Amino acid sequence: MSARRPIALTCGDPAGVGPELIARLLGSERDNLAPIGPASWLASLPVAGVAVGPDGWRASPGKPEAEGHRVALAAMERAAEGCRSGEFSAVVTGPVSKAGLASVGFRHPGQTEFFAERWGGQPVMAFAGGRMTLALATWHLPLSEVPAVLSTEVVSRATESLDRLLSKLGKGRRIGVCGINPHAGEGGLLGAEDDRVIRPAVDRLAAKGLDVRGPIPGDTAFARHLAGEFDGLVAMYHDQGLAPLKAVDFAEAANLTLGLPFVRTSPDHGTAYDLAGKGTADGRSLASALRLARFLAAP
Repeated sequence: MSARRPIALTCGDPAGVGPELIARLLGSERDNLAPIGPASWLASLPVAGVAVGPDGWRASPGKPEAEGHRVALAAMERAAEGCRSGEFSAVVTGPVSKAGLASVGFRHPGQTEFFAERWGGQPVMAFAGGRMTLALATWHLPLSEVPAVLSTEVVSRATESLDRLLSKLGKGRRIGVCGINPHAGEGGLLGAEDDRVIRPAVDRLAAKGLDVRGPIPGDTAFARHLAGEFDGLVAMYHDQGLAPLKAVDFAEAANLTLGLPFVRTSPDHGTAYDLAGKGTADGRSLASALRLARFLAAP
């Protein structure tokens, strides 16, 4: 066993697929990993872990309940504190139910925002590990609120964060920035945000030396990325980026939060309650999340 600090693996919702995928992963990946979850689950794993939640409590796969949501939150809190104290080098989070967490008092839109509050920093949601590398300018917002939140600063932050990620990953750094409106606004005919917000951000970043182009029409940007014209893309909102990414990379990509003082990654899928306990859930995205965490947290 190496002396390096371990990577925390939070269980996510104990009734979802997270615990079984982590257990499967630990069958082959055991070095420097610290699973966090219910004691009853940890007892079945081949490595030592950190128990959270009430003693003797057991989840029923596929049957979410309030206690399970509280356990998921406790695991997140323990991982966040462990990174701050130097106990853990990074955290890979299991999938949670946003609605379930909200039902027990969780006030964040998702785990990304939770870790940003606990650690500080300006988070940017990104995805890597498959054929696409992607950052989102905005993410957990109703679509109706995106235009009001989108700003030159927001677009610039996402693009610069993606540039740094591409550099760390040893990839090229040609970045395409998607427009928000059809045809990237068609010169203002189909919306003003592309010329008023996105283009100034791209121009300023290009003047600073970044290899960036945009706004690129969203309906062609991802095909051009896959064809090799761009090494990464910045999408303006959640589904603009994740619909094509998951169509192509659902089993291979992983979520990572940029702009924070510690590394946090996760699989790019949800709790999949309908698959929990059946042994059929695909664990490749979790494995990708762990690979990214190991790489990014390495000295």
